[in-house]
Amino acid sequence: MPVYASSPIKRTRRNKAEIAAIKAAIHGVIAEDHPMTVRQTFYRLVASGTIHKTEAEYKGTVCRLLTVMRRDGEIPWGWITDYTRVRRKPKTYGDIEAAIADTAQAYRRSVWRDLGVRVEIWCEKDALAGVLLNEAWQFDVPLMVTRGYPSLSFLHAAGEEIEDSGKPTFIYYFGDHDPSGVHIPVTVQAGLREFAPSAEIHFERVAVLPEQIREMGLPTRPTKKTDSRSKGFTGASVEVDAIPPRALRKLCRGRIMAHIGDDVLRVHRAAEESERGLLRAWADAFRKNV
Repeated sequence: MPVYASSPIKRTRRNKAEIAAIKAAIHGVIAEDHPMTVRQTFYRLVASGTIHKTEAEYKGTVCRLLTVMRRDGEIPWGWITDYTRVRRKPKTYGDIEAAIADTAQAYRRSVWRDLGVRVEIWCEKDALAGVLLNEAWQFDVPLMVTRGYPSLSFLHAAGEEIEDSGKPTFIYYFGDHDPSGVHIPVTVQAGLREFAPSAEIHFERVAVLPEQIREMGLPTRPTKKTDSRSKGFTGASVEVDAIPPRALRKLCRGRIMAHIGDDVLRVHRAAEESERGLLRAWADAFRKNV
């Protein structure tokens, strides 16, 4: 998605000291709040006044320097997330002993089994999934990525799962504030209600909201006139990537914890660790008898 400056900016070649200063700013931004996407890094640098908000700065400065810094070991690869490329491979083991040990280590107890509701986190972009994944994962919450407008098959499968659960489902959505970004949740809700007609569905758009743009001072970009839905949209557009990763994770965690509560989570984790201990004991006993 292109990034535009509000007015033309003359581009000059930076010297070594200026490049070093930008690299130091990049390191500081990501070290403070990682993982984040390349675009989120760009927006943090724009917000700090380190670079201008132009496509040339995004591609020629941020993308280029992040490549150099990761290759040179100046920042860890894991600090930048890219969930658009996923490696798919079945998990296998060298022997049954390794499988049992892995099961003991990875065991998760369903926190939602005894709760009367279920929660899902939805987001518009693959890249953003890497920022929200850990928050969703640690609370056993599905993370659904629409990749813009979701396909009918995607909505059908999601609707069937909601219907089959038999529980009220709370969906929290993260997406851009632009003509399509505002309309995508409308399509999602319509599709889910079509394919889960008997389900109780509560849908909330968490970000980006107009009040967040004002309160956080989020950088904007001109709204695309080529978007067929721009006619009914007023104001500038804002990408969800403009919200700092820490703020996005806090929003995500807050919505999830509203349905669990600290006391329930504490009891759940104690039971989970106890059951994991039983699995470890089983794995140790198997190892001794082999």
